[in-house]
Amino acid sequence: MRAPVYWLRQLAVCLACAGFALGAVAQTSKTEGDYREIRQQPIETGDKIEVIDFFFYGCQYCNELLPNLERWRKTKPADVVYRHIPVVRHDSWVPLAKTYFTLETMGEVDRLHTAVFRSYHVEDLYMSQEKVISEWAAKNGLDREKFMAIYRSDETRQKVERARKQTIDYDIQGTPSLVVDGHLLTDGSSPKTIDILDRMIRLARQQREKAAK
Repeated sequence: MRAPVYWLRQLAVCLACAGFALGAVAQTSKTEGDYREIRQQPIETGDKIEVIDFFFYGCQYCNELLPNLERWRKTKPADVVYRHIPVVRHDSWVPLAKTYFTLETMGEVDRLHTAVFRSYHVEDLYMSQEKVISEWAAKNGLDREKFMAIYRSDETRQKVERARKQTIDYDIQGTPSLVVDGHLLTDGSSPKTIDILDRMIRLARQQREKAAK
């Protein structure tokens, strides 16, 4: 049986994931059914359509959506680039964001992104603690000292602060959220999230083609 403290932690996380932005200033300009338009943000993928997965490792809804996203990623259109940004709204979310950026720096996101979710939600590891994440890194075949050096580095701290700013700039009101080409956003709560994502990609492609004429 899971300890009561675990359930209290999970309840707090779920409430935060679902509604952490109640006090945020909305930047929404238009709503179209299952997605909405936000103020255009910079696109880092050039000629490719950009899809950003805004996630939080502690979010159960992100954990549930992940298998569908992973299946979609393997068959995504050739003109689409898919990337992750960890949501940072509270200081308590920083350690898990640092975990992601450390894996990214080490080139281990593809291998271990799913493993972080599994360790948090299935194995009940309290991965915000440095001792726990250090042991987890070693158990998963990473150099413990190298991992922790990157985890504690100024470079990682700067990436976390940028993610915190992007959380606000993209008007992320809950996790998971998916943003296409810097201005089309769906909150990932629908059972048809992947269909909605594909529809947003088609729209973004049409918009790019129209702009190119």
